Amino acid sequence: MAADGRQGLWDFALRLYGAPGVGDACLVLQDENGVDVPVLLFSAWLTKNSVALSQADIARIDGLVSDWRREVVKPLRAVRRRLKSGPYPAPTKESETLRNSVKGVELSSEKIELAILEAEGQALMGVRGSTGDATGNLRGVVEFFGGAEPDKKTAMALTVIEGALAAL
Repeated sequence: MAADGRQGLWDFALRLYGAPGVGDACLVLQDENGVDVPVLLFSAWLTKNSVALSQADIARIDGLVSDWRREVVKPLRAVRRRLKSGPYPAPTKESETLRNSVKGVELSSEKIELAILEAEGQALMGVRGSTGDATGNLRGVVEFFGGAEPDKKTAMALTVIEGALAAL
């Protein structure tokens, strides 16, 4: 908990992502809509703290982390995913150990991204305070990255995350 009683973004993200079905729903949004999961979790954290995000806010915030995501997080994710089935000599016991190490580094890179986002969120909370209805934050992030209204699969994933968020 922060000095002001709010839960930090990292701990919040772990709790939400670990809720039943949320991890899978986040991966659907990532793989189907190009959503950056740390930005999505950040928007959920702001929702819980009653801070609404506009599309301009989301674009500005994404700009803070987009280079990091493109140059660090995504390449690590690509290596981790590739090691699951190849190239030769993968998959082996040894390559699985390497894959798990890369997974840890990938998670660390996302933790750095979340720290940047948390600082920005703290600034928003300080300037705006509680702005009331922030229930559109998740949908706004999906629309920002996906560029369109959510399809049925995306809407179902959002519903899972929103339900878990309400239960936190």
